[in-house]
Amino acid sequence: MAKGLRDLRRRIRSVQNMKQVTRAMEMIAAANLKRSEQAAIASRPYSEKIREVISSIAASGGGVRHPMLVKREVKKTGYLVITSDRGLAGGYNANVLRKLTTTLRERHASPDEYVLLVIGRKGRDFCNRRGLKILQEVTGLPDMPKFADIKKITAAAVNGYANGDFDELNLIYNEYRNPLIQVPVIKTLLPLSKEEFAESKAKYEYEPSAEAVLEELLPKYAETMIYSAMLEAKASEFGARMTAMGNATKNAQKMIDTYTLEYNRARQAAITQEIMEVVAGANALS
Repeated sequence: MAKGLRDLRRRIRSVQNMKQVTRAMEMIAAANLKRSEQAAIASRPYSEKIREVISSIAASGGGVRHPMLVKREVKKTGYLVITSDRGLAGGYNANVLRKLTTTLRERHASPDEYVLLVIGRKGRDFCNRRGLKILQEVTGLPDMPKFADIKKITAAAVNGYANGDFDELNLIYNEYRNPLIQVPVIKTLLPLSKEEFAESKAKYEYEPSAEAVLEELLPKYAETMIYSAMLEAKASEFGARMTAMGNATKNAQKMIDTYTLEYNRARQAAITQEIMEVVAGANALS
């Protein structure tokens, strides 16, 4: 009986330590989620201003065209997949990677029809285990990534489309709805849709020309959209981790309550047994 009580005490201490860890991780994820939301909001004015200038050029007439606005026959597709470096985030990575595998299976008959660019160690390891060739990868991102942290892979994605290495570029990531809901989505980034650039009321003068400005702005706009998706994916990651660690903390408390009840019953039974032995001994002596 004493051995059983020691085992129960050990289990209770172990689960209590686990609860402290999961609670701390939940609080860290909540703080990072707030910062990610603020970063996503802070990045919007930049992309909105670029969209405004592009819309102004598009509305100016003159037959301004750019390869990124022209849809061409899709012979090869590029996929930029955004995952996390760490786990313990519920189904965050599994949902994105399931979306990737389903898309590849439904849309392509051969690996020669697509290329992969991957952000995050979980996505990279998943592709490597399945023999999927990765064109470009980025891992080890900080919790609050800057554009410079993903500049290499964004440039590779945009230049790959511009150079004709692939004819369409899609983003696969978790779209942030709220801390409890993150939805895996696939969005076509390139070619850019002309409908995305509504007519702007602002008027600009361009130097040296509207074509030259458009040549510079469209790649930057595409890179900005990738960065915005990265920020949204980070917010989704922290929301998923906060929820997962919150659930883990609640489950740990339930285990503690169960073990504590079991411990108290065992201890009560041990005390009752000792009293009965004492009474039996006293009766034997009388």
